[in-house]
Amino acid sequence: MSTLSLIRPATPADIPAMVPLINAAFAMETFLDSTRTDEERLAETMKKGEFLLGFSSSDGLVASVYVEVRKTRGYFGMLAVSPSHQGKGLGRAMVEAAEEHCRKQGCAAMDLTVLSLRPELPPFYSKLGYFETGMEEFHPSRPLKAGITCHCIVMSKPL
Repeated sequence: MSTLSLIRPATPADIPAMVPLINAAFAMETFLDSTRTDEERLAETMKKGEFLLGFSSSDGLVASVYVEVRKTRGYFGMLAVSPSHQGKGLGRAMVEAAEEHCRKQGCAAMDLTVLSLRPELPPFYSKLGYFETGMEEFHPSRPLKAGITCHCIVMSKPL
């Protein structure tokens, strides 16, 4: 199991390094008509919440997660782990960091949404204590390929 040597909030200066990490982690999302994100989208997202970055002492930036405080509830999304570091517990470590971040800001619960096109994700998050609480319409920032439909599965966990 790999470990992170540092988890810290991202700054705008980190955006150029975050884009390839996030796009590589989400490369399997072939249902989108382009890559997952770009510098402009990340800069815009940082205005609403923040990203936590995970660093390995040997490989530098290897993980990130978006986190936002919404009154008494926290939200996280866009969890990304470098493909060469996946399956080593780093995703779990980043989720725990996001939860702790929101807990420290007074949040009583944590929410996330997963896409119905990613059926492997609800079982992963269930192992971390999340349960399905509903569905939402998917509003993609990038177009879906023709003929593909998708919705969001909302999952929550008390903190």
